[in-house]
Amino acid sequence: MAVAIKKFHGSVSLNSEYVRVKTSSSEHVANAAKSQAQQEPTPSNALALPGPQQSNDAQTGGPPKDLMSSSTGQPRGSADVGGQGRSSAIASSHISSERNMSTSAIMERIPSRWPRPVWHAPWKNYRVISGHLGWVRSVAIDPSNTWFCTGSADRTIKIWDLASGRLKLTLTGHIDQVRGLAVSNKHTYMFSAGDDKLVKCWDLEQNKVIRSYHGHLSGVYCLALHPTIDILLTGGRDSVCRVWDIRSKAQIRTLPGHDNTVCSVFTRPTASAYFVPWKVALLSKVSADPQVITGSHDSTIKLWDLRTGKTMSTLTHHKKSVRAMAPHPTEDAFVSASAENIKKFRLPRGEFMHNMLSQQKTIINAAAVNEEGVLATAGDNGSLWFWDWTSGHNFQQAQTIVQPGSLESEAGIYSIMYDLTGSRLITCEADKTIKMWKEDETATPETHPLHFKPPRDMRRF
Repeated sequence: MAVAIKKFHGSVSLNSEYVRVKTSSSEHVANAAKSQAQQEPTPSNALALPGPQQSNDAQTGGPPKDLMSSSTGQPRGSADVGGQGRSSAIASSHISSERNMSTSAIMERIPSRWPRPVWHAPWKNYRVISGHLGWVRSVAIDPSNTWFCTGSADRTIKIWDLASGRLKLTLTGHIDQVRGLAVSNKHTYMFSAGDDKLVKCWDLEQNKVIRSYHGHLSGVYCLALHPTIDILLTGGRDSVCRVWDIRSKAQIRTLPGHDNTVCSVFTRPTASAYFVPWKVALLSKVSADPQVITGSHDSTIKLWDLRTGKTMSTLTHHKKSVRAMAPHPTEDAFVSASAENIKKFRLPRGEFMHNMLSQQKTIINAAAVNEEGVLATAGDNGSLWFWDWTSGHNFQQAQTIVQPGSLESEAGIYSIMYDLTGSRLITCEADKTIKMWKEDETATPETHPLHFKPPRDMRRF
């Protein structure tokens, strides 16, 4: 009996010793794994994404099986533990970042379809011409490219030599400021329009007025000659564009429809037009495409069928008055300028193409474009901006300098025009001067690099 009791006590002590050793061994293994995990940095979000085995072990309360090797019973390397957690963390963070990526960041990844601008040399002022006693409001260039004429608020028209800038002739006949000028490319005629409601035809061989066109009820702000048929178009404060036969002085058409002043007009050539003695048949061979485009203070642009005298379409893209328009000399497109933006349209239907990529932030009084694709726009604050026609990129912002004797507020530019070569630009300004501009011949792409960032706004297309 005593022997049995001794054996029982021995087995109890052996079991208790075995349990103590087993427990201490398990605690030692767990502490070792914990110390290794603390020594190796693990991403914080790796703890939020446990593996399936860790989840099961946590639920059952057993030891972490992924820390033990199945064959040796030894702890796994720290690289195995960190690698699995790190890969799942990186994958989850990548997915979340893709989901949370902003629209602007996505647009940055999309390659722009915007055309890259052509490099143009900057323009500089090389001549200042004085002679008028009032604001210079209008300009026109002779088809031979040897002289140009300007109209002013001093009620005179002056003719200047284009090469030297010298005054050749002064014409008087208007009783108010001269706002519009045009020179015929088929006859020795010059046409003028002013605030006195009159439109005059000047014979440049006799230097006198030979015809006057009566019909406007208020001041005449703009005029244009049709390039292929002998008609004249005028627009003014009476909100009407009128079509005249230049020989008979008869008013062929009246183009009503605007609700405010017609301040800009230009015409397009007719493919199959011919001239006959004045009747309605004068316009019988005019193409159905819009031959006349008018801009108004009512913020609209109208495209007219000259044969029927009706509006083909009305463009309502602008929010403010359209004071200036300029057709491209070789493309079927034109730009229109208002205080909020400059827009480009495609003819003959008038589809909107795009806006210019900058905003001049002033009242734009005049615009002109040459065959090289240099668009110039002139503002009421004396700013003269140059743009690349294709891309709409503004590559130069010039500012006119007010001449001595004029106020700082007299910095406005009222009219601009390229000569026939497109290498010289004439500006008519509020300080009573005429300025001539040309490209800087010393400029190169290295000295004046092109700084262009294509827009990401797809709505511009």
